[in-house]
Amino acid sequence: MSSKLLDQMLEEAEPKVEALGYELVDLELVKEGANWYLRFYIDKEGVVDLDDCQKVSEMISDWLDEEDPIPQAYFLEVSSPGIERVLRREKDFLKYAGSVVAVKLFGPWQGKKQYEGTLGPVTADHLTITDAQGQVLEIPRDMVSRVNLAWIDIKEG
Repeated sequence: MSSKLLDQMLEEAEPKVEALGYELVDLELVKEGANWYLRFYIDKEGVVDLDDCQKVSEMISDWLDEEDPIPQAYFLEVSSPGIERVLRREKDFLKYAGSVVAVKLFGPWQGKKQYEGTLGPVTADHLTITDAQGQVLEIPRDMVSRVNLAWIDIKEG
């Protein structure tokens, strides 16, 4: 399935999810073993619980049955984005500016395929992070395959 179709589905589903009081963070279609999974990630103020996921799942299921955009059989899953949520859209980058992120690249850039640092400005051409050594890195956007919030191990003491 093309990323263009997933982007279109995200665009169409977003207002439907928002009408229920949730933010549609992302969706993905992945194959695990012999099965396909269509996953919708939702968020809201506070904690996303099982009732929230069920409510959105029922609405999404009805919408997908009507539209039938995916030719193969799949399992529908709805969950929270988790602590290491993916940042994909411009509004995500704005919302989480100043947060620590993990950046994965399609190929090596300056000798590495993965970076971690504090998210700075993001433009159409570059994603800026400041690494733990204070070095500012302007990573070309066309090299970025995935950006997500990084899990930070906080220790008392």
